[in-house]
Amino acid sequence: MYENTFPNKRFEHTLNFLKKHVSTSQPILDLGVANPFSKIMVEHGYKIANTKGEDLDLDFSSVTASDAEVVTAFEIFEHLIAPFNVLREIKADKLVASIPMRLWFSAAYQSKTDTWDRHYHEFEDWQFDWLLEKAGWKIVDRIKFTNPVNKIGFRPLLRKFTPRYYMVYAERI
Repeated sequence: MYENTFPNKRFEHTLNFLKKHVSTSQPILDLGVANPFSKIMVEHGYKIANTKGEDLDLDFSSVTASDAEVVTAFEIFEHLIAPFNVLREIKADKLVASIPMRLWFSAAYQSKTDTWDRHYHEFEDWQFDWLLEKAGWKIVDRIKFTNPVNKIGFRPLLRKFTPRYYMVYAERI
């Protein structure tokens, strides 16, 4: 997935936000298979377990079987048709989640070769807030940040100024 680019800035923002809200003593269930950021979390002392690649729209077994105190979901919910359902099934009282934000100058992402690498949702911040609220979560903290790319063009210029990612720390109501 990161053959040509590694999202250092996004990972740095994510790690700093995680450190602000989650202690390394709190076990984490990270939604999604093991990935470069899960390795970074482990390197920084976090104890994590990942889901196994099951379709979280249909199979909540990893989520319901987990005794983790915190669930992380970094760029996962936009891939689900019904993220509300898995959000309701989480037993942990804390959630750290991020989404790529809907951009007016860019269409929803769809890989032609990987059916898992497609966005069903392109959220605006208020939509994600509403989803979390309806699923029983209260947002305690949030940040937005940009994702500049080193390319020339109109879209790369806009990416320097337009927030691309939205991250929240929420607690179960």
